[in-house]
Amino acid sequence: MAPSPKPPANVRWTHKHLLGLEDLSREEITAILDTADSFYEVSKRDRKKVPALTGRVVFNLFFENSTRTRTSFDLAAKRLSADTQDFTASVSSLSKGETFIDTAKNIEAMGADFMVVRHPTPGAPHLLARNVQSSIINAGDGSHEHPTQGLLDLMTIRRKKGKIEGLTVALVGDISHSRVARSNIWGLLKLGAKVILCGPPTLVPKRFEAMGCEVAYHLDEVLPRVDVVNVLRIQFERAAGGSFPSIAEYSHFYGMTQERVNRAKPDLLLLAPGPINRGVELTPEVADGPNSAILDQVTNGLAVRMAVLYLLSGRKDAPALTTE
Repeated sequence: MAPSPKPPANVRWTHKHLLGLEDLSREEITAILDTADSFYEVSKRDRKKVPALTGRVVFNLFFENSTRTRTSFDLAAKRLSADTQDFTASVSSLSKGETFIDTAKNIEAMGADFMVVRHPTPGAPHLLARNVQSSIINAGDGSHEHPTQGLLDLMTIRRKKGKIEGLTVALVGDISHSRVARSNIWGLLKLGAKVILCGPPTLVPKRFEAMGCEVAYHLDEVLPRVDVVNVLRIQFERAAGGSFPSIAEYSHFYGMTQERVNRAKPDLLLLAPGPINRGVELTPEVADGPNSAILDQVTNGLAVRMAVLYLLSGRKDAPALTTE
């Protein structure tokens, strides 16, 4: 089994939980990205498993459907030699009236060191962090935050562009209901990028300007200025009806087509957190084209989640760890 990579010498992690990027400093976000770069190299080895979390137990508590995030956390934990267990709410004692906190405390009593939590209610991971001793990792809470998605997007930009500071990044689509947008906004601004939010007025409220973002409603006007476009999925399961007249109209004004890519900077980087709706937020030729880094995001997501678990572990060969 290959040895664990050593984190950069200047990395110092002081949190027990990862609940969001809003509360992290520029230095802490950079520390995660630097550590993730080390684990990215691990993924290129013939022997990809390292013993960093031997003896640790990771529970995946998902109260919403997920493919990439759940699978990525499970594989990340296994690559670090941890034991993993999935929790499915629909077949749990929650259906018999057990509370959310009691469920978590019972899981903790089984030896859970980490709980990776996705929940439709904003703040649910924060509630658990106040009531259990396990480390809590927010895997998406309603429309609040999705920190590891934000981190993997940052990692992808940094690896592709060589930097984040000074870049102009456009988040296009359903900003209002997107937890991915919020995590991206916090991370990008703290690392020195300019952020433009673009979409229909019903999905991009002016209040986001208070966070330090530019709000725009015409994609074709801002596209020539941007270095990165992150195309966000329309949140049909969260958005109220009537946010825009039709899917066809939305795609006409805000969909990333090859024609739009041709009018942008030649080295435009295109991201999409998924699942992508081909023909709505972007066309198939753009999703699969040379400007797209969608599959790189998936690869980088595994490295980011390995880094987060590793930094939260408090192992002696990891950076110092204190309780929040």
